[in-house]
Amino acid sequence: MDPHLVAVVVGILQGVFEWLPISSEGNVAIALTALGERPDVAVSYALFLHLGTAVSATVYYREEVRTALASWSDVRVGDAFDGETATLSFVVLATAAASAVGLVALAVLDAVVSELTGGAFVALVGALLVATGLLQRFAGAYALATRSTPDAVDAVLVGGLQGLAILPGVSRSGTTTSALLLRGHEGAAAFRLSFLLSIPAALIGGGVGVVRTGGVGVSPTAGLVALAVAAVVGYATIDLLMRVVRHVPVWILCVGLGGLAILGGLAV
Repeated sequence: MDPHLVAVVVGILQGVFEWLPISSEGNVAIALTALGERPDVAVSYALFLHLGTAVSATVYYREEVRTALASWSDVRVGDAFDGETATLSFVVLATAAASAVGLVALAVLDAVVSELTGGAFVALVGALLVATGLLQRFAGAYALATRSTPDAVDAVLVGGLQGLAILPGVSRSGTTTSALLLRGHEGAAAFRLSFLLSIPAALIGGGVGVVRTGGVGVSPTAGLVALAVAAVVGYATIDLLMRVVRHVPVWILCVGLGGLAILGGLAV
């Protein structure tokens, strides 16, 4: 298939899937593998596309980003999680935790992916999707709305889970939102914190995708097309899909997609 057409297709997938707790990286990697890409290139390409949706999230949450950055000079170690500084402190500490865990997870991923064929890789991603869906089901059943602002424990826990989301099939939004729900945050607040945290995570993940293969194995023009499509589609769909998530049990979709991926991977 023409690389520019592939870029449009995966850009659309990234722009839609990023906002659903079903692992955009995992599903985009499955699509790229189905289109003939090697698993390692598919993972790097999928990571790279997060740069596009980082732009979408930054524009969509521009007021929250501006408010958080404006509170930077007010952050103090002793009261970092008090008042208006809590959100920025959460994002900074969670990003640090995510980076540390992500480096370890990436090393494990490289070791595993190098030993897998395309079918086995797809089946592995499917298994991680199923696990993510079950986590979301558990969080939805036991959520307690008792907390109004995040604290350091939230940041380290959520950041660690976000670091694990570098593994394709582990949903970043699904795991981080589930953790916040389990910690007692109200649904809308959990989604807001999760997606604010997605901005630095997407920038870091996209940079990793570029560095790993010196340009993710695609031409510069195809890469730019993919990023532009992901950014535009991501911004156009974020509000709609956020409303859908509030009314549809997305964990079922996550488990279903994972089950199909396992069956498809084993059949290859």
